[in-house]
Amino acid sequence: MAILIVTHSKDNEAPRAVARALEARGERVYRFDTDLFPTRLQLSLDEAGGGRLSGPEGVLELSEVSAVWYRRNATGASIPQELDEQLRKPSVEESRRLVFGMMAALGMFQLDALEVVRRAEHKPLQLKLARALELEVPRTLMTNNPEAVRTFAASCPGGVVTKMMSSFAVYDERGREQVVFTTPLGARELEELEGLDLCPMTFQERLVKAVELRVTVVGERVMAAAIDSQALPKAREDWRREGTALIEAWRPYTLPEQVRARVLRLMDALGLNYGAFDFIVTPEGRHVFLEVNPAGEFMWLMRHPGLPIDEALADVLSGRAARRLGPRPLTAP
Repeated sequence: MAILIVTHSKDNEAPRAVARALEARGERVYRFDTDLFPTRLQLSLDEAGGGRLSGPEGVLELSEVSAVWYRRNATGASIPQELDEQLRKPSVEESRRLVFGMMAALGMFQLDALEVVRRAEHKPLQLKLARALELEVPRTLMTNNPEAVRTFAASCPGGVVTKMMSSFAVYDERGREQVVFTTPLGARELEELEGLDLCPMTFQERLVKAVELRVTVVGERVMAAAIDSQALPKAREDWRREGTALIEAWRPYTLPEQVRARVLRLMDALGLNYGAFDFIVTPEGRHVFLEVNPAGEFMWLMRHPGLPIDEALADVLSGRAARRLGPRPLTAP
């Protein structure tokens, strides 16, 4: 039997770290770099859901797969860009459909199944469920209506910040990456909101921070780390602005038991076996939930402060730890 890791060849060290942890448990690992499909990796699938993968990792009979870690996807990335767009676009789409069709037809445990990840990514759903579970959430407005934003901002004495629901970057004329970070809005910015007719955005009340948390949940295991984002001026609204400078400043953090229990109930409601949570801790000690990323990064937390996330993933993938097999009905705190 084998555990299938679905990622791409330019991924970071995470797949290798988890593969090592799995191999230490006696598990066979097959890495499927989706960017190599269909040009350098072959996939065959029959009407019964059986088939095989063949590529740089060798041959894997799909009947031998015991679990899947769906981490990243870049299917079709190696299809030549110079190919006529009328041909390249359907080639990428057909390739994606075969890869995702394979995972849908496999019929065994996946961390996490694509349809579960896609549902869990919806920020309005996350906030609604978190609030129902009595996790504190910031007052939030998601809209393309400028007047609604101004009315909302007027009702937030501490001010408002804006952010995107998806993570992406734009590139300037020199090819430099410009990431869209959480940004406070002043009176001038609130008057210049006409661009919302092209792209809706998320607006939240601005909260005073003591520290920020990254809470990584794998199965039933909750691992938290804290960063003093207020230590550097540029990091105060979004620690990612100074992510490199703060990389060694992350410290272990113990969540209050009530918050920990509600985090696990949110994982149950979303049906996730992996989730990377972001929290703000206020100077008064309030723990405010911002979001959960069903496929968030974690390698820096393995180095600083040394969280054993790879070991936890290996335990769930190999069946040594409890698994969630899909979303569960919402339960009261």
